[in-house]
Amino acid sequence: MISIDGSVVIQIANFVILIWALNLVLYKPIRKMLAERTHQFNELEKTIQTFNARVEEKIQAWSLGLKEARAKGLAEKEKMIQAAAEEERRLIEQINSKAQADLEEIRNKIAKDALSVREALQQELDALANAIGQKILGRAV
Repeated sequence: MISIDGSVVIQIANFVILIWALNLVLYKPIRKMLAERTHQFNELEKTIQTFNARVEEKIQAWSLGLKEARAKGLAEKEKMIQAAAEEERRLIEQINSKAQADLEEIRNKIAKDALSVREALQQELDALANAIGQKILGRAV
């Protein structure tokens, strides 16, 4: 059996002194280091969140800039296409008008040549008719 005597009081006092000494020497420094580590971890977490927010902002700004650049590029491309189409239309009209003028000139030249040939043939018609008649009849007409 257990008997309660004066040694129990000494054991309780020894236990309380041991707890106080362990708290002073071991537990407080460990809790202090854990608190510092937790504080550092929280600070690093805040820094990481700040950097992540900055990265997100920069990505959004870059994305927005890229969209604006693409839109500007497409608008510039459309302007260039319209300018090229206008230039093409102008060149085609110029070529068509030159072709029409050349065609009209050629028609006039052909008409003049046909007229001059007709006049030359009219002048030679009598002589040719006599020559043909002589060859067909075999005698002078």
